[in-house]
Amino acid sequence: MDQTILYILIIFAVSFGLTMLAMTDIILKDFGSTKAKIIWHFIAIVPIIGWLLYLAFGFKKGQRKKPE
Repeated sequence: MDQTILYILIIFAVSFGLTMLAMTDIILKDFGSTKAKIIWHFIAIVPIIGWLLYLAFGFKKGQRKKPE
């Protein structure tokens, strides 16, 4: 039973880390409209699969903001 809890914690920790990476990427990109950016934020927040959906469908949609 202790190993099961450990595996669950590892899965959630990895998922949380990938969610934070997706959120950071969303913040740094321009999606053309504020509405699209907000929608991707809500998608990325979905536990366990949100980051996966963002990486599969939204990662290439935005463009990095150029430093001014």
